[in-house]
Amino acid sequence: MQTNNERIQAGAHFWQGDVACAEGALAAGCRLFAGYPITPATEISEHLARRLPRVGGVFVQGVDEYDSLCMVLGAAWGGWRAMTATSGNGISVMQEGIGYAAMTETPCVIVDVQRTGPAAGIATKPMQGDFYQIRYGSHSDYSIIALAPASPQEMFDLTVDAFNLAEVYRTPVFVLADEMVGHMRERVVVPESVTIVDRKRPLVPPEEFVPWRADGNPPVPPMPTLGDGYRMPVISLGHTERGTATGKAEVHQQFVRRLWNKIEDDAEKLRRVEEAFLEDAEWVVISYGSPARAARSSVQQARDRGLKVGFLRLITLWPFPDAYLRALAASVEGFLVCEMSMGKLVREVERASAGKCAVDLFSKPGVEPHLPQEISERLEKLAR
Repeated sequence: MQTNNERIQAGAHFWQGDVACAEGALAAGCRLFAGYPITPATEISEHLARRLPRVGGVFVQGVDEYDSLCMVLGAAWGGWRAMTATSGNGISVMQEGIGYAAMTETPCVIVDVQRTGPAAGIATKPMQGDFYQIRYGSHSDYSIIALAPASPQEMFDLTVDAFNLAEVYRTPVFVLADEMVGHMRERVVVPESVTIVDRKRPLVPPEEFVPWRADGNPPVPPMPTLGDGYRMPVISLGHTERGTATGKAEVHQQFVRRLWNKIEDDAEKLRRVEEAFLEDAEWVVISYGSPARAARSSVQQARDRGLKVGFLRLITLWPFPDAYLRALAASVEGFLVCEMSMGKLVREVERASAGKCAVDLFSKPGVEPHLPQEISERLEKLAR
């Protein structure tokens, strides 16, 4: 079934994760996609190359990933919702543009379908090595939002959410998937309509507009569309509320604190998790993305054998749910962190739990996924 809105293909589909992501972008109102082909995200580009022009959008293949992101940022200032998609190699190339987007408070969506690394790695195999790269890859202090899907359905749903969050917080928002989620095929149910949050627009005439004066909750300035008659200096230098470059410490510090706090202060509001069996758990398995699918199955198996274990999947990775994990750590014996890297998520779990419980790591640095039986064996040793 398809609605009259050609952007939304309502009904049940058997979609690959990357295709579901592309359809989520269309449903969310994406009007421009710019990207450079890279496995395992190329199917997003291929699908949007076919679909976007049919609904009045624009597809552009950039000369590289940085070029692609810059076109996305330009489209955003032209009033369009825009997105790019890549893998870890491309995120490395984009980092200057990511910092620019954060500094200029440009809403955009960046999809990272992670593959094995470092360097070129293995293009067709999964890893979760970009956990810190998306958060801290560009220099200095800023904050971002990152959502981690674990299924094709969530590739659709969280892409829609990413566009809305980008507009609300005027920030880059990442959809951090991995090769397994991007390439698996499952049932995806598309609703008749989706919620689209409008951009905060100026409420004063151009002569009264102060470009970087922020108010409200979250504290972000209204964003005019270039060409509407408002003076809008899109400046990446430290600047005053009026967009004048400045070297004054107090002005710059106040601005950077706002860039940071507009997201970090809303960490609890932005927190999304999937929980199971936490009410009596002594040990909790923590994961995200595709490893969480195996973790959920292993926890159920362990409970069937009488072990008091629980399951926690992080959906919002950044801002990290510090307060939530700190409270949970005080009520359990320990956390078992399952991730496809040498240990990145586990460091944040250790920091957030602040020594209140034990933290153990089950690491697989890519290519081979976690198996439920392997996680169950770890739980047997820890929880007995």
